[in-house]
This record gives sequence, structure tokens and C-alpha cells, in this order.
Amino acid sequence: MANGEILAGFMAPHPPHLVYGENPPQNEPRSEGGWEQLRWGYEKVRTSIEELKPDVLMVHSPHWITQLGHHVLGVPRLSGKSVDPVFPNLFRYTFDVRVDVELAEACSENANQMGLLSKVMRNPKFRVDYGTITTLHLARPQWDIPIVGFSANNSPYYLTTEEGLDEMDKLGKATRQAVEATGRKVVLLASTSMSHLHYREEPELPEDMHHESPYNHGAYQWDMRMIELIRQGRMKEVFNLLPQFIEETFAEVKAGSFTWMFAAMDYPELAGELHGFGNVIGTGNAVIEWNMVKASLSRIAASGGTNAPAYASMDRDVPDVGGQDAGLAADDWSSGGPRVYNSSPSPVNAR
Repeated sequence: MANGEILAGFMAPHPPHLVYGENPPQNEPRSEGGWEQLRWGYEKVRTSIEELKPDVLMVHSPHWITQLGHHVLGVPRLSGKSVDPVFPNLFRYTFDVRVDVELAEACSENANQMGLLSKVMRNPKFRVDYGTITTLHLARPQWDIPIVGFSANNSPYYLTTEEGLDEMDKLGKATRQAVEATGRKVVLLASTSMSHLHYREEPELPEDMHHESPYNHGAYQWDMRMIELIRQGRMKEVFNLLPQFIEETFAEVKAGSFTWMFAAMDYPELAGELHGFGNVIGTGNAVIEWNMVKASLSRIAASGGTNAPAYASMDRDVPDVGGQDAGLAADDWSSGGPRVYNSSPSPVNAR
């Protein structure tokens, strides 16, 4: 049996401003720089990917939105121009990507077998969304590694957050099985911001950094609290708090990229390495690495088991929210997915 490996996962935000600030030849608009703390963070991502030498980069993007089903890029080579519909003044990028169609088809087949609706995208003229392109450029600007790209099914927005994240959990498990079956060595890229409240007006000079700040104090506190838990490896608590984080900050993780990635990695209680944090038009963006090779967790067990926590049958360590019982783990995770949700008081001050 083929033995694939998930070498690492990255939280890899996709503000087009970061590509604009770098001035690569593929992007038409020119800038005076900007957002260096995030762009320098991505330099560490590039170094890690160079050292890991993956066969494939797999990315889940909130900006390839599909109302029906989970779609996967399935054309061997795609090229064209990707334009950000909100910031066309910043991002008009000429792309040329190779797709690992065998792995993409395996992911889609497994997702359908798990009860999801999935389809392989076969349109040779498909314009790849700017979220996918931005994350891939920032992670590997050479464009010399094949990719697999996933759409973000809109279920978290037209169903409940719980139902939507459950679908993303299943998609992650389907991805894990496909990686194992095909023997690929992959890096996962969750193309997502954290808090996603944002300003509505752009400064005359977009790269004028004195305009960049958190949207509000509460969003910043939430971002810092979640990053602190991630840096400590307290991932069960992160997933407990995820729906509340989404509700209070409109966090982009609602689109499912983060849950997909962690389900594919089998929910390791592994500390993430923060490479950079910065605000872009008010949103919170963190570049974080979970290196599965360094943790000796990259090889996928043939048993197909899961490390997703079964909260109903275990004690839990939850943040102190001012003396009140958070009750963060009352529900059952017996399905192996992140199903622990409530409306407890905000934990952002319990640090």
C-alpha cells in the first residue's frame, strides 16, 4: 500500500496587498512596498517548503465559492489572469499552474464516498481565484510544484456553522485518505485570515502603512488569544472556541480552510510556529506553520483512525472566563469532527 505523508500545514492568509507589496513580474500593479511583517513571515514559509520538498501543494481557498458541493481543480495545466474583484487596482496576476489531477480525483472520490457532494473541475479555461493564487505565490513563487486546489462550499454560511464545519472536517478526512492512497508527500495551505472585520475605504496610497490597524480592540484581542493558544499547542481549545471566534469577529476561518487542514492532519495537539502577524484593511492575518515532519507525525497511519478529541468522554482544559463555567465541551465529538459549540462569555481577556 502507498504511504503518503502530510509534511506540514500552514495558515497562509491571502490579502492581495501582500503580492502587490512585493512587486513580482506576474502582477501588473506596482507599489512602494508595505505589509513587510507579513511578507517577511512568508519568507520563512518558503524556506520550510524548500526544506520539506513536497510533491504537491494543496490549498483550500474561501474565494473559490461553490454553492453546490466541494469542487477540486482537475485540469493538468491552467493559465490566465486572476483579478481580485474588490481590489483590481492591486491584483491582476498572470498565472500558470500545474495540477496533480490523480490526487485531485482521489480527493473528490473519497469525499463523495463520505457523503459529501464533490465534483472535479474540468474547464480548461477556468480562471483560478485570487485567494488560491495569492497563497500559492506567497508560499512558492517559483510555481514549480504541482497543486491541488479546493473550493469553499458555502455551507457554513447558508447552513449553521456546525453543519458547515462538519462538512469541512469530512473533506479534510477525504484529503488525508487520498494522500495516503496515492503516496504523495504534501504540504497543506489553509488560505485564510483570522478576524475579518474590515474597513470600507482605501487610502489614496494603499501601501501607506500608517492607515493599517486592527478593525477594533475586540478583534485584536481575539486574534491574540487564538494565536496564543496555537503557539502553546492547545488546539482542542482552539476548536472549542472557533465558532465563538467566528461569531464575534466574522473570522474567515468560517469558510472552512482551517478545519479542512486540521482534519487532514488528524487534529494534532501540536504547537504552531508563528512566522508573522499583521493587519490588512483591519483584518487579522497570521502566518503559522505546523511542521509534521519535525514532530514525527507526517506519516499517515494505515488504520485510518483519528485523533479528533471525543469531548464527551474526557476532562478538558478550558480558558477561565471570569469564574463562569465555560461549558465549552458539552457536546459529543464522536463523529471525529469539531462539534463543540456554545455561547459562553468571551474568553479574550482570560490570558
